[in-house]
Amino acid sequence: MSVYGEIAALLTAVCWSFNSVVFTIAGKRIGSITVNHMRMWMAFFVMCAIHAAIYGPLFPFDIEPQRFFYLAVSGVIGLVIGDGLLFESFVLIGPRLSMLLMLLTPVFSAFLAWVALGEILLPVKIIAILVTIGGIAWVVLERTTPPQPDNKSKKRTWRYTLGILLGLGSAVGQAVGLLLSRMGLEGGYSAISANHVRITASAVVLAVLAGVRGKMPSYFQKIKGKKMLLLLISGTISGPVLGVILSLEAIAYTQIGVASTLMSISPVLLIPVSHVMFKEKITFRAIIGTIIALVGAALLFFN
Repeated sequence: MSVYGEIAALLTAVCWSFNSVVFTIAGKRIGSITVNHMRMWMAFFVMCAIHAAIYGPLFPFDIEPQRFFYLAVSGVIGLVIGDGLLFESFVLIGPRLSMLLMLLTPVFSAFLAWVALGEILLPVKIIAILVTIGGIAWVVLERTTPPQPDNKSKKRTWRYTLGILLGLGSAVGQAVGLLLSRMGLEGGYSAISANHVRITASAVVLAVLAGVRGKMPSYFQKIKGKKMLLLLISGTISGPVLGVILSLEAIAYTQIGVASTLMSISPVLLIPVSHVMFKEKITFRAIIGTIIALVGAALLFFN
């Protein structure tokens, strides 16, 4: 029984856990919007170097038009729109609710894969997905105190509602991005080339947006010192480069609902990291939630 796709998905979760810590530190200093733009532009040049070293040309110019379309659109929807909605959701309702809403990505992914690809999830895998999501939700729900909408303030109520909608939109965006990526990978297409196409399309879109708004010079001006540059580079390599390549490998070699569920365990993996780096107290509830999520992840390895 091959578990290559499941292993790639778990490694993706590890990369994204590290990436989230690094970009959280950087985002607090230079802003999440700047981080979003800079990480994608850096990722473009890194992918050019990787692609040239492995395949020769800087870009997969021989890619078929239909495949290019699927991958480019998946990049824009997942990396630009999906991540953009998520970052704004963080601002409006905080990370706890935003991360909880992102747990709907596997649900949306499995549903879209069932509709578009005809994938069938066996009962044991459906149970495993529910157990994994339940365990992650159990941990994330304890992370922070949820912001309460003020019924006396229309502005606060609107911000709260908008944050929820943006979080849901981000989960849908990530699910659609995964589905389109899966379609672009059909026929055994290289995950490295596929990621290069996705990042290139995303970088171009972000560059155009920055140029139209006249913000590009200010983004570069905010990067001061070697420490900030190192944070952005390490976050870029672990996230949109290595993390995304592994995620594409995962959805290419296992069912999309299974892959997206395993990739979503990052909040659980961040518990010990938060304890060490941010001195957060790990409670009994957090430990139980972690065990539940890991049991669910283990069940996904069985047919």
